[in-house]
Amino acid sequence: MPKTPLNPSPPPLEANDVAIVGGGTVLWFVAFVVLLPFWGTLSDHGHGNWPWICLAGGGLGLIGLWYCRARRDAIARSRETGAPTAARAPRTAPDGNGTDPATQSD
Repeated sequence: MPKTPLNPSPPPLEANDVAIVGGGTVLWFVAFVVLLPFWGTLSDHGHGNWPWICLAGGGLGLIGLWYCRARRDAIARSRETGAPTAARAPRTAPDGNGTDPATQSD
């Protein structure tokens, strides 16, 4: 069966990851604050862990926020220095003759 030619990948979409992760983190903390007064009622009905799940979500969101900010700053630094990124680097399609390490079999 003949192989179909590979089309070049489209460039990655640019999004404001810091705002997205920050918004989600705020929502987790708001949910924690909203559920905290009802912790006794939630606990009586077997859902006492819900506020703590929200707190954990907010904590993980803070880690994600730190990561997204570090990633954004690293991308900005690499653009300032002119270092090629994966989106700007030329991509060649493997020709299928087994010379590409990703297509070689053992």
